[in-house]
Amino acid sequence: MDRLCKKMVQQTITSKRRTDSKPAVPPKGGAIVQALVSIMIVAIGALVVFAFVKLRKPPRQVEQNDVAPLVRVEQLEVRDIPIVVSGYGTVSPKVQVEIVPEVSGKVVSVNPDLKAGGFIPAGVRLLQIDPRDYELAVQQAKAAVAEAQVRLDTEAAEAEVARKEWVQLHPDTEPTSPLVLREPQIRQARAALESAKAQLAVADLRLERTSLSLPFDALIISEKVDLGQYVVTGQSLGTAYGIDAVEIEVPLEDDELAWFDAFGNSGRFNQGADAPGRTAAKVEADFGGTRHTWGAYVARTTGQVDRTSRMVSVVVEVRDPFEISDGRPPLLPGVFAEVFIEGRTLKAAVAVPRDAIHEGNKVWLVNDGHLRIQPLEIARADKDFAYAISGVEDKAVIVVSSLDTVVEGKKVRTQLDTIVGGGRPEPNAEAKGQSEGN
Repeated sequence: MDRLCKKMVQQTITSKRRTDSKPAVPPKGGAIVQALVSIMIVAIGALVVFAFVKLRKPPRQVEQNDVAPLVRVEQLEVRDIPIVVSGYGTVSPKVQVEIVPEVSGKVVSVNPDLKAGGFIPAGVRLLQIDPRDYELAVQQAKAAVAEAQVRLDTEAAEAEVARKEWVQLHPDTEPTSPLVLREPQIRQARAALESAKAQLAVADLRLERTSLSLPFDALIISEKVDLGQYVVTGQSLGTAYGIDAVEIEVPLEDDELAWFDAFGNSGRFNQGADAPGRTAAKVEADFGGTRHTWGAYVARTTGQVDRTSRMVSVVVEVRDPFEISDGRPPLLPGVFAEVFIEGRTLKAAVAVPRDAIHEGNKVWLVNDGHLRIQPLEIARADKDFAYAISGVEDKAVIVVSSLDTVVEGKKVRTQLDTIVGGGRPEPNAEAKGQSEGN
Protein backbone atom coordinates (compact mmCIF):
# COMPACT_ATOMS: atom_id res chain seq x y z
CA MET A 1 0.00 0.00 0.00
CA ASP A 2 2.85 2.31 0.87
CA ARG A 3 4.52 1.53 -2.48
CA LEU A 4 1.32 2.39 -4.36
CA CYS A 5 1.03 5.72 -2.60
CA LYS A 6 4.64 6.63 -3.34
CA LYS A 7 4.17 5.78 -7.04
CA MET A 8 1.08 8.01 -7.31
CA VAL A 9 2.93 10.94 -5.68
CA GLN A 10 5.87 10.58 -8.10
CA GLN A 11 3.55 10.55 -11.15
CA THR A 12 1.81 13.74 -9.89
CA ILE A 13 5.17 15.56 -9.52
CA THR A 14 6.37 14.50 -13.03
CA SER A 15 3.12 15.68 -14.63
CA LYS A 16 3.41 19.04 -12.95
CA ARG A 17 7.01 19.53 -14.22
CA ARG A 18 5.97 18.85 -17.82
CA THR A 19 3.16 21.36 -17.50
CA ASP A 20 5.52 23.99 -16.13
CA SER A 21 8.09 23.45 -18.98
CA LYS A 22 5.70 24.29 -21.88
CA PRO A 23 6.42 27.74 -23.50
CA ALA A 24 3.99 30.49 -23.15
CA VAL A 25 1.79 31.02 -26.21
CA PRO A 26 2.63 34.39 -27.78
CA PRO A 27 -0.09 36.80 -28.56
CA LYS A 28 -1.74 36.34 -31.94
CA GLY A 29 -0.49 39.66 -33.46
CA GLY A 30 3.29 38.82 -32.92
CA ALA A 31 3.07 35.68 -35.05
CA ILE A 32 1.76 37.65 -37.99
CA VAL A 33 4.66 40.13 -37.78
CA GLN A 34 7.25 37.32 -37.78
CA ALA A 35 5.71 35.74 -40.87
CA LEU A 36 5.77 39.03 -42.77
CA VAL A 37 9.44 39.59 -41.93
CA SER A 38 10.35 36.11 -43.21
CA ILE A 39 8.47 36.68 -46.45
CA MET A 40 10.27 39.97 -47.05
CA ILE A 41 13.71 38.40 -46.50
CA VAL A 42 12.97 35.64 -49.00
CA ALA A 43 11.68 38.16 -51.54
CA ILE A 44 14.77 40.36 -51.23
CA GLY A 45 17.08 37.34 -51.70
CA ALA A 46 15.18 36.27 -54.80
CA LEU A 47 15.50 39.79 -56.25
CA VAL A 48 19.26 39.81 -55.63
CA VAL A 49 19.71 36.39 -57.32
CA PHE A 50 17.61 37.50 -60.26
CA ALA A 51 19.72 40.65 -60.66
CA PHE A 52 23.01 38.65 -60.67
CA VAL A 53 21.69 36.26 -63.28
CA LYS A 54 20.54 39.05 -65.58
CA LEU A 55 23.65 41.18 -65.23
CA ARG A 56 26.22 38.29 -65.60
CA LYS A 57 28.31 38.34 -68.81
CA PRO A 58 28.64 35.07 -70.75
CA PRO A 59 32.17 33.37 -70.61
CA ARG A 60 34.59 34.23 -73.37
CA GLN A 61 34.93 31.40 -75.83
CA VAL A 62 38.56 30.63 -76.88
CA GLU A 63 39.30 28.12 -79.55
CA GLN A 64 41.91 25.55 -78.43
CA ASN A 65 44.42 24.51 -81.02
CA ASP A 66 45.55 20.88 -81.08
CA VAL A 67 49.34 21.44 -80.56
CA ALA A 68 51.49 18.63 -81.97
CA PRO A 69 54.24 17.36 -79.61
CA LEU A 70 57.78 18.61 -80.13
CA VAL A 71 60.28 15.80 -80.74
CA ARG A 72 64.04 15.57 -81.21
CA VAL A 73 65.13 14.09 -84.51
CA GLU A 74 68.28 13.00 -86.32
CA GLN A 75 68.96 12.69 -90.00
CA LEU A 76 70.41 9.39 -91.16
CA GLU A 77 73.04 8.98 -93.84
CA VAL A 78 73.61 5.92 -96.00
CA ARG A 79 77.33 5.20 -96.22
CA ASP A 80 79.97 2.50 -95.94
CA ILE A 81 80.52 1.79 -92.25
CA PRO A 82 83.68 0.06 -90.98
CA ILE A 83 82.59 -2.34 -88.26
CA VAL A 84 84.60 -2.25 -85.03
CA VAL A 85 84.32 -5.21 -82.66
CA SER A 86 85.03 -4.25 -79.07
CA GLY A 87 85.73 -6.22 -75.94
CA TYR A 88 87.56 -6.12 -72.63
CA GLY A 89 90.52 -8.01 -71.22
CA THR A 90 93.45 -7.90 -68.83
CA VAL A 91 96.96 -7.19 -70.02
CA SER A 92 99.39 -10.07 -69.48
CA PRO A 93 103.06 -10.51 -70.50
CA LYS A 94 103.74 -12.45 -73.67
CA VAL A 95 106.87 -14.03 -72.13
CA GLN A 96 107.15 -14.75 -68.43
CA VAL A 97 109.81 -16.99 -66.89
CA GLU A 98 111.07 -18.23 -63.55
CA ILE A 99 114.71 -17.42 -62.77
CA VAL A 100 116.14 -20.88 -62.02
CA PRO A 101 119.86 -21.84 -61.71
CA GLU A 102 121.12 -24.82 -63.69
CA VAL A 103 124.05 -25.49 -61.32
CA SER A 104 124.43 -25.45 -57.55
CA GLY A 105 126.70 -23.25 -55.49
CA LYS A 106 127.07 -20.14 -53.38
CA VAL A 107 125.93 -16.79 -54.80
CA VAL A 108 128.95 -14.48 -54.89
CA SER A 109 127.40 -11.48 -56.69
CA VAL A 110 123.91 -10.15 -57.44
CA ASN A 111 122.87 -7.53 -59.97
CA PRO A 112 121.58 -4.49 -58.04
CA ASP A 113 118.58 -4.34 -60.40
CA LEU A 114 117.57 -7.90 -59.50
CA LYS A 115 114.58 -6.75 -57.46
CA ALA A 116 110.88 -6.19 -58.02
CA GLY A 117 110.46 -3.51 -60.68
CA GLY A 118 114.07 -3.63 -61.83
CA PHE A 119 114.92 -3.60 -65.52
CA ILE A 120 117.75 -5.80 -66.82
CA PRO A 121 118.72 -5.80 -70.52
CA ALA A 122 119.19 -9.00 -72.47
CA GLY A 123 122.46 -10.83 -71.79
CA VAL A 124 123.32 -8.83 -68.66
CA ARG A 125 124.26 -10.99 -65.68
CA LEU A 126 121.60 -11.39 -63.01
CA LEU A 127 123.76 -13.18 -60.44
CA GLN A 128 127.04 -15.11 -60.21
CA ILE A 129 127.48 -18.48 -58.53
CA ASP A 130 130.93 -19.32 -57.12
CA PRO A 131 132.75 -20.66 -60.22
CA ARG A 132 135.87 -22.15 -58.60
CA ASP A 133 134.66 -25.75 -58.43
CA TYR A 134 133.59 -25.56 -62.06
CA GLU A 135 136.86 -23.98 -63.15
CA LEU A 136 138.74 -26.90 -61.58
CA ALA A 137 136.44 -29.30 -63.40
CA VAL A 138 137.32 -27.55 -66.67
CA GLN A 139 141.03 -27.92 -65.97
CA GLN A 140 140.58 -31.59 -65.19
CA ALA A 141 138.64 -32.12 -68.39
CA LYS A 142 141.35 -30.35 -70.38
CA ALA A 143 143.94 -32.68 -68.87
CA ALA A 144 141.84 -35.69 -69.84
CA VAL A 145 141.64 -34.40 -73.42
CA ALA A 146 145.41 -33.95 -73.54
CA GLU A 147 145.96 -37.48 -72.22
CA ALA A 148 143.55 -38.95 -74.76
CA GLN A 149 145.29 -37.01 -77.53
CA VAL A 150 148.69 -38.42 -76.49
CA ARG A 151 147.31 -41.95 -76.49
CA LEU A 152 145.84 -41.48 -79.95
CA ASP A 153 149.12 -40.08 -81.26
CA THR A 154 151.02 -43.04 -79.74
CA GLU A 155 148.70 -45.57 -81.29
CA ALA A 156 148.96 -43.85 -84.65
CA ALA A 157 152.78 -43.92 -84.47
CA GLU A 158 152.86 -47.59 -83.50
CA ALA A 159 150.49 -48.38 -86.35
CA GLU A 160 152.84 -46.66 -88.78
CA VAL A 161 155.78 -48.68 -87.48
CA ALA A 162 153.78 -51.92 -87.81
CA ARG A 163 152.88 -51.07 -91.42
CA LYS A 164 156.54 -50.52 -92.36
CA GLU A 165 157.56 -53.81 -90.74
CA TRP A 166 154.83 -55.66 -92.61
CA VAL A 167 155.93 -54.19 -95.91
CA GLN A 168 159.51 -55.27 -95.26
CA LEU A 169 158.56 -58.81 -94.21
CA HIS A 170 155.66 -59.39 -96.57
CA PRO A 171 156.07 -57.24 -99.67
CA ASP A 172 153.22 -56.96 -102.11
CA THR A 173 150.71 -58.52 -99.61
CA GLU A 174 148.02 -57.05 -97.34
CA PRO A 175 147.75 -57.85 -93.62
CA THR A 176 145.31 -60.68 -92.88
CA SER A 177 144.04 -59.04 -89.61
CA PRO A 178 143.32 -55.38 -88.69
CA LEU A 179 145.21 -56.02 -85.44
CA VAL A 180 148.46 -56.12 -87.39
CA LEU A 181 148.21 -52.41 -88.16
CA ARG A 182 146.61 -51.64 -84.74
CA GLU A 183 143.43 -50.28 -86.29
CA PRO A 184 141.16 -51.25 -83.31
CA GLN A 185 143.56 -49.57 -80.88
CA ILE A 186 143.52 -46.39 -82.96
CA ARG A 187 139.70 -46.32 -83.06
CA GLN A 188 139.62 -46.88 -79.30
CA ALA A 189 142.06 -44.04 -78.70
CA ARG A 190 140.10 -41.74 -81.03
CA ALA A 191 136.84 -42.53 -79.16
CA ALA A 192 138.52 -41.83 -75.84
CA LEU A 193 139.65 -38.47 -77.20
CA GLU A 194 136.12 -37.57 -78.35
CA SER A 195 134.73 -38.55 -74.93
CA ALA A 196 137.32 -36.37 -73.19
CA LYS A 197 136.44 -33.44 -75.44
CA ALA A 198 132.75 -33.94 -74.63
CA GLN A 199 133.54 -33.94 -70.93
CA LEU A 200 135.45 -30.70 -71.42
CA ALA A 201 132.45 -29.16 -73.22
CA VAL A 202 130.20 -30.18 -70.32
CA ALA A 203 132.61 -28.65 -67.83
CA ASP A 204 132.78 -25.44 -69.86
CA LEU A 205 128.97 -25.32 -70.06
CA ARG A 206 128.58 -25.82 -66.32
CA LEU A 207 131.12 -23.09 -65.71
CA GLU A 208 129.23 -20.79 -68.08
CA ARG A 209 125.98 -21.53 -66.23
CA THR A 210 127.38 -20.15 -62.99
CA SER A 211 126.50 -16.76 -64.49
CA LEU A 212 122.71 -16.35 -64.89
CA SER A 213 121.25 -14.06 -67.57
CA LEU A 214 118.15 -13.82 -69.75
CA PRO A 215 118.05 -13.69 -73.56
CA PHE A 216 115.54 -10.81 -73.63
CA ASP A 217 115.02 -7.42 -72.03
CA ALA A 218 113.29 -8.26 -68.78
CA LEU A 219 111.40 -6.58 -66.00
CA ILE A 220 111.77 -8.29 -62.64
CA ILE A 221 108.51 -9.12 -60.89
CA SER A 222 109.93 -10.80 -57.80
CA GLU A 223 113.25 -12.10 -56.43
CA LYS A 224 114.16 -14.58 -53.69
CA VAL A 225 117.95 -14.60 -53.57
CA ASP A 226 120.61 -12.83 -51.52
CA LEU A 227 124.37 -12.55 -51.61
CA GLY A 228 126.06 -15.57 -49.98
CA GLN A 229 122.98 -17.79 -50.33
CA TYR A 230 123.56 -21.37 -51.45
CA VAL A 231 121.30 -22.26 -54.34
CA VAL A 232 120.60 -25.61 -55.92
CA THR A 233 119.67 -26.67 -59.40
CA GLY A 234 115.98 -26.06 -60.17
CA GLN A 235 115.40 -23.63 -57.27
CA SER A 236 113.23 -20.63 -58.17
CA LEU A 237 115.08 -17.40 -57.47
CA GLY A 238 112.54 -14.96 -58.92
CA THR A 239 110.17 -14.13 -61.78
CA ALA A 240 110.66 -11.88 -64.79
CA TYR A 241 108.78 -11.08 -67.97
CA GLY A 242 109.80 -9.73 -71.35
CA ILE A 243 108.98 -6.14 -72.24
CA ASP A 244 109.00 -6.55 -76.01
CA ALA A 245 105.28 -7.36 -76.17
CA VAL A 246 102.19 -7.92 -74.06
CA GLU A 247 98.98 -9.77 -74.82
CA ILE A 248 95.31 -9.26 -74.03
CA GLU A 249 92.88 -12.15 -74.15
CA VAL A 250 89.49 -10.80 -75.22
CA PRO A 251 86.43 -13.07 -74.93
CA LEU A 252 83.93 -12.51 -77.76
CA GLU A 253 80.63 -13.97 -78.87
CA ASP A 254 81.11 -16.48 -81.65
CA ASP A 255 79.03 -14.41 -84.09
CA GLU A 256 81.43 -11.47 -83.60
CA LEU A 257 84.21 -13.51 -85.21
CA ALA A 258 82.35 -13.27 -88.52
CA TRP A 259 83.21 -9.57 -88.74
CA PHE A 260 86.99 -9.88 -88.87
CA ASP A 261 89.72 -12.28 -89.91
CA ALA A 262 92.23 -13.15 -87.23
CA PHE A 263 95.00 -13.38 -89.84
CA GLY A 264 93.50 -11.36 -92.70
CA ASN A 265 94.96 -8.50 -94.70
CA SER A 266 92.59 -5.76 -93.53
CA GLY A 267 93.52 -3.11 -91.02
CA ARG A 268 94.22 0.59 -90.68
CA PHE A 269 95.46 1.03 -87.13
CA ASN A 270 99.21 1.32 -86.63
CA GLN A 271 100.33 -2.19 -85.67
CA GLY A 272 104.03 -1.95 -86.51
CA ALA A 273 106.22 -3.48 -89.17
CA ASP A 274 106.42 -6.84 -87.38
CA ALA A 275 102.74 -7.59 -87.99
CA PRO A 276 102.11 -7.27 -91.74
CA GLY A 277 98.77 -8.48 -93.03
CA ARG A 278 97.20 -9.07 -89.62
CA THR A 279 93.89 -7.68 -88.43
CA ALA A 280 94.52 -4.32 -86.82
CA ALA A 281 93.29 -3.33 -83.39
CA LYS A 282 93.84 -0.66 -80.80
CA VAL A 283 93.90 -0.80 -77.03
CA GLU A 284 92.58 1.88 -74.69
CA ALA A 285 93.11 2.00 -70.95
CA ASP A 286 92.83 4.53 -68.15
CA PHE A 287 96.02 5.35 -66.29
CA GLY A 288 96.64 8.28 -63.98
CA GLY A 289 93.18 9.68 -64.65
CA THR A 290 93.80 9.89 -68.43
CA ARG A 291 92.78 7.55 -71.23
CA HIS A 292 95.63 6.35 -73.44
CA THR A 293 95.77 4.40 -76.71
CA TRP A 294 98.19 1.78 -78.03
CA GLY A 295 98.37 0.22 -81.50
CA ALA A 296 97.88 -3.55 -81.61
CA TYR A 297 96.93 -6.46 -83.85
CA VAL A 298 95.10 -9.77 -83.54
CA ALA A 299 97.72 -12.47 -83.04
CA ARG A 300 95.58 -15.62 -82.74
CA THR A 301 92.60 -17.22 -81.07
CA THR A 302 92.79 -19.64 -78.17
CA GLY A 303 91.37 -22.35 -80.40
CA GLN A 304 88.53 -23.39 -78.15
CA VAL A 305 85.10 -22.33 -76.92
CA ASP A 306 84.65 -21.69 -73.22
CA ARG A 307 82.42 -24.41 -71.82
CA THR A 308 80.69 -22.07 -69.38
CA SER A 309 80.24 -18.78 -71.26
CA ARG A 310 80.27 -20.26 -74.80
CA MET A 311 82.60 -17.46 -75.87
CA VAL A 312 85.77 -17.56 -77.96
CA SER A 313 88.85 -15.70 -76.76
CA VAL A 314 90.93 -13.68 -79.23
CA VAL A 315 94.51 -12.79 -78.29
CA VAL A 316 95.55 -9.24 -79.17
CA GLU A 317 99.24 -8.36 -79.08
CA VAL A 318 100.76 -4.95 -78.35
CA ARG A 319 104.38 -4.43 -79.42
CA ASP A 320 106.75 -2.20 -77.42
CA PRO A 321 104.24 -1.53 -74.63
CA PHE A 322 106.90 0.20 -72.51
CA GLU A 323 107.74 2.79 -75.14
CA ILE A 324 106.87 6.17 -73.65
CA SER A 325 105.78 8.90 -76.07
CA ASP A 326 103.72 12.08 -75.69
CA GLY A 327 103.28 11.46 -72.00
CA ARG A 328 101.80 8.00 -72.55
CA PRO A 329 102.75 5.61 -69.72
CA PRO A 330 103.82 1.99 -70.26
CA LEU A 331 101.07 -0.60 -70.69
CA LEU A 332 101.71 -2.70 -67.60
CA PRO A 333 100.51 -6.27 -67.10
CA GLY A 334 97.41 -6.41 -64.94
CA VAL A 335 95.79 -3.31 -66.48
CA PHE A 336 92.15 -3.77 -67.48
CA ALA A 337 91.82 -2.49 -71.04
CA GLU A 338 89.23 -2.06 -73.76
CA VAL A 339 90.12 -3.50 -77.16
CA PHE A 340 88.76 -2.32 -80.52
CA ILE A 341 89.26 -4.73 -83.43
CA GLU A 342 88.72 -3.36 -86.91
CA GLY A 343 86.38 -5.60 -88.87
CA ARG A 344 84.91 -5.67 -92.32
CA THR A 345 83.12 -2.71 -93.90
CA LEU A 346 79.33 -2.78 -94.07
CA LYS A 347 78.33 -1.42 -97.46
CA ALA A 348 75.45 1.09 -97.93
CA ALA A 349 74.29 1.00 -94.31
CA VAL A 350 73.05 3.48 -91.74
CA ALA A 351 74.03 3.78 -88.10
CA VAL A 352 70.87 4.21 -86.02
CA PRO A 353 71.21 5.26 -82.35
CA ARG A 354 70.12 2.45 -80.05
CA ASP A 355 67.72 4.81 -78.23
CA ALA A 356 65.82 5.28 -81.48
CA ILE A 357 65.18 1.53 -81.93
CA HIS A 358 61.80 0.31 -80.68
CA GLU A 359 60.39 -3.19 -80.46
CA GLY A 360 63.70 -4.63 -81.53
CA ASN A 361 63.83 -3.39 -85.13
CA LYS A 362 61.52 -0.39 -85.65
CA VAL A 363 62.11 3.36 -85.88
CA TRP A 364 59.76 6.34 -85.94
CA LEU A 365 60.23 8.28 -89.15
CA VAL A 366 59.04 11.85 -89.62
CA ASN A 367 57.58 12.50 -93.06
CA ASP A 368 55.87 15.86 -93.75
CA GLY A 369 55.31 16.42 -90.05
CA HIS A 370 53.70 13.03 -89.46
CA LEU A 371 54.96 9.89 -87.79
CA ARG A 372 55.55 6.69 -89.69
CA ILE A 373 56.56 3.44 -88.03
CA GLN A 374 59.22 1.70 -90.12
CA PRO A 375 60.80 -1.75 -89.57
CA LEU A 376 64.51 -2.17 -90.34
CA GLU A 377 66.78 -4.99 -91.39
CA ILE A 378 69.56 -4.82 -88.79
CA ALA A 379 72.84 -6.52 -89.65
CA ARG A 380 74.60 -5.82 -86.36
CA ALA A 381 74.18 -3.86 -83.16
CA ASP A 382 76.57 -2.68 -80.48
CA LYS A 383 76.10 -0.68 -77.30
CA ASP A 384 75.68 2.64 -79.16
CA PHE A 385 74.27 1.92 -82.62
CA ALA A 386 72.27 -0.54 -84.66
CA TYR A 387 73.51 -0.91 -88.23
CA ALA A 388 70.69 -1.30 -90.74
CA ILE A 389 71.18 -2.39 -94.34
CA SER A 390 67.60 -1.76 -95.48
CA GLY A 391 64.40 -0.08 -94.30
CA VAL A 392 65.44 3.59 -94.42
CA GLU A 393 66.51 5.86 -97.20
CA ASP A 394 69.33 8.34 -97.29
CA LYS A 395 68.62 11.60 -95.39
CA ALA A 396 65.67 10.00 -93.58
CA VAL A 397 64.64 11.79 -90.37
CA ILE A 398 63.99 9.65 -87.28
CA VAL A 399 62.70 10.49 -83.81
CA VAL A 400 65.28 10.05 -81.04
CA SER A 401 63.16 11.31 -78.14
CA SER A 402 60.38 9.49 -76.31
CA LEU A 403 56.63 9.88 -76.89
CA ASP A 404 53.72 9.00 -74.64
CA THR A 405 51.62 7.63 -77.47
CA VAL A 406 52.71 6.59 -80.95
CA VAL A 407 50.17 6.26 -83.72
CA GLU A 408 50.82 5.89 -87.44
CA GLY A 409 50.27 9.29 -89.05
CA LYS A 410 50.39 11.26 -85.80
CA LYS A 411 51.28 14.91 -86.30
CA VAL A 412 54.51 16.05 -84.65
CA ARG A 413 56.82 19.03 -84.60
CA THR A 414 60.58 18.79 -84.80
CA GLN A 415 63.33 21.13 -83.69
CA LEU A 416 63.94 21.76 -87.37
CA ASP A 417 60.44 23.25 -87.68
CA THR A 418 60.54 25.28 -84.46
CA ILE A 419 60.84 29.06 -84.96
CA VAL A 420 62.36 31.21 -82.24
CA GLY A 421 59.75 33.77 -81.12
CA GLY A 422 56.13 34.05 -82.22
CA GLY A 423 54.97 32.24 -79.12
CA ARG A 424 56.88 29.01 -79.92
CA PRO A 425 59.67 27.74 -77.66
CA GLU A 426 63.30 27.74 -78.79
CA PRO A 427 64.76 24.24 -79.12
CA ASN A 428 66.85 23.18 -76.16
CA ALA A 429 70.61 23.05 -76.41
CA GLU A 430 70.72 19.27 -76.46
CA ALA A 431 68.32 18.98 -79.39
CA LYS A 432 70.03 21.82 -81.22
CA GLY A 433 73.41 20.23 -80.74
CA GLN A 434 72.21 16.91 -82.04
CA SER A 435 70.66 18.60 -85.08
CA GLU A 436 73.87 20.46 -85.89
CA GLY A 437 75.90 17.32 -85.34
CA ASN A 438 73.89 15.56 -88.01
